[in-house]
Amino acid sequence: MNVTLSMTVDQHEVLRHHLFPGDGLEAAALLLCGGSSHESRYRLSVRDVIRLDHDKCKRLDDRVSWPTDLIIPHLDHAEELGLSVVKVHCHPGNFPQFSEVDDVGDRELLPVVRSWVGADIPHGSIVMQPCGRLFGRYLWQGDGMRSMDMISVAGPDIRLFPASAHNRNYPFARSQDQAFGDGTTATLARLRAGIVGISGTGSPLLEQLIRLGFGEIVIIDPDTVEDRNLNRILNSSVADARAGRLKVDVAEAAAIVTELPTRIIKVASTLMSPAAIHALSVCDVIFGCVDTHTGRFAMNLVSTYHIIPYFDIGVMLDAAGDGDATGRIRDILGTIHYIVPGRSSLMSRDVISLRTVAQEGLADADPEAEAQQVRDKYFRGLSVSRPAVISINMFAAALAVNDLLARIHPYRQMPNSDVGSIEFSLGQLRLTADEEQEDCALLKPWLGHGRISPLLGLPELSEPRA
Repeated sequence: MNVTLSMTVDQHEVLRHHLFPGDGLEAAALLLCGGSSHESRYRLSVRDVIRLDHDKCKRLDDRVSWPTDLIIPHLDHAEELGLSVVKVHCHPGNFPQFSEVDDVGDRELLPVVRSWVGADIPHGSIVMQPCGRLFGRYLWQGDGMRSMDMISVAGPDIRLFPASAHNRNYPFARSQDQAFGDGTTATLARLRAGIVGISGTGSPLLEQLIRLGFGEIVIIDPDTVEDRNLNRILNSSVADARAGRLKVDVAEAAAIVTELPTRIIKVASTLMSPAAIHALSVCDVIFGCVDTHTGRFAMNLVSTYHIIPYFDIGVMLDAAGDGDATGRIRDILGTIHYIVPGRSSLMSRDVISLRTVAQEGLADADPEAEAQQVRDKYFRGLSVSRPAVISINMFAAALAVNDLLARIHPYRQMPNSDVGSIEFSLGQLRLTADEEQEDCALLKPWLGHGRISPLLGLPELSEPRA
């Protein structure tokens, strides 16, 4: 089982300030975590950071302990909600592994936590070093503790702390690492990316992630290849369109032909399905290549519930609407939005609105009622589909991938904290970075909740009872 843990940069900062107050002594905290599983992966997402009072703990330079009644209310809370409990403490002396004292403490604490909570979920122990690096282990099925495969911190910079170096041998690793930073290829080989929409921007995006050496890529799309898609889906053919092959099947076949080790996990359904949400929920990064407000809203929810960095790709053609110039392009525009879970959202950035999400839902459930609402001006008109021009879509996809690489190994001259989104205008030859916007009050309360019922809190994602 591959077990990972994710937290936000803000949670990481809360931990760092609490664990390193400047006195050179160990300190401790608890993390209450939601969780989600898919196939052989389990992802813990930090929901609450519980700082254990320094004055109530016995703190030395090589160990920390506390009275049992200090954590009982939090264990009760974890039992009530079915949350994983993870102990965190610091090593002020920068010791880079669990100590013998840690081993004794974890063998005593973690079985008690498992018995107390009762649910069949992992519980763990993490150490933070002065530089902010984290390493951890977990207890789940059986009595042995195993290393967490990855601990990630989602912020303007994406910090990844793998348990060990990846041993895959990529022939292009040396030249790629020279460009973006030592260890880039080995890091990407450990990651699972998710792409929703595998057509216009999703197809070239997938190609780039495979060539970069991602370990696993989830691709989600319910549609088949059609003649009108052939100008923008890489590796598709007229024969595919004639046969009505699924886009995900065409993409998987092309990936297999490369003989590169990336594993493709295909989901031939819409995003609004349990199968798609389960597959996305354990990803390390997700990309949205969707047209609708509903799809983008769901992607934002996945990012929030499971603390996954989210890149949203949008492209628009500005064309003249009347006169002799009807249809003539005035500008080619696009935006790459980078969403840090727990901070701003596509809603607080005014990219999507719940009003239009409701309209799209009504259109699916009752087209006649939706048409009447439009006539009655209760809703604005729905947005049009993405432009079907491969050169534009490939440009936008490459911009998103390079933004990801900049956040894993910063190479830009400006800090990533100044880049909340990137806008481009090909008509004006302009590339503009916009700063982060205000936090989203609607989504922030759901940070790190993991898998709940119904999924993402949406009734339409209710799963049938066994």
